Amino acid sequence: MNQLTTQIALKASTFLVLLVYITGCASGVSNPSGVPVTEMQSDERGFVTGTGIESQDLVSVTDKMARSLVNTPEINDFSGMPRIVLDPVINNTRFPIQQGIFLTRIRTLLNSRTRGKMRFLARERMDALRAEREMKRTGELTSSSDPNVQEFKGADFFLTGKLDGQTTRTSAGTSDYVLYSFQLIDARTSEIIWEDFSELKKQGLEDASYR
Repeated sequence: MNQLTTQIALKASTFLVLLVYITGCASGVSNPSGVPVTEMQSDERGFVTGTGIESQDLVSVTDKMARSLVNTPEINDFSGMPRIVLDPVINNTRFPIQQGIFLTRIRTLLNSRTRGKMRFLARERMDALRAEREMKRTGELTSSSDPNVQEFKGADFFLTGKLDGQTTRTSAGTSDYVLYSFQLIDARTSEIIWEDFSELKKQGLEDASYR
């Protein structure tokens, strides 16, 4: 009787193990004990990388541009408060990045570290700003100032940039070179009063997929 009970228990355990295995295969889970999500600093190079533009590149480039821009004589010696508009970055690389993220981080760095030294104009919010001004003018909304003389500020400078890339592929792998260049342009004269760049080159055995 004890031997029969043992055999039944053994068969039941084998069946349960087989059932778990089949269920796992049907759900597509091939490695249920894989690497969990790892929280990292944005300037760290992670284990999921490619030869393209990564977060650590973004941090490095924008930190350098912000430090360079804040020391520009035209900004330091400007009479009054210089007002700057962000003009979209041109992306000439093969990587489908969100271009605005570079200038957004530069602007945020400058606003947080150089309070009162410059002003950025929210031109991307013009529709909402025009609607607000019109409602104040018609009396639909109140205003702490005279709505009839309320005007939007004009730009003194435009901050813009461009990303250029060069890719080489051989049987040995993939190589990507990216040039990050940024400019501050005088809105009155169209002169480029400040320009700086950063460049990075990466090589890898396999080409990562960016989206």
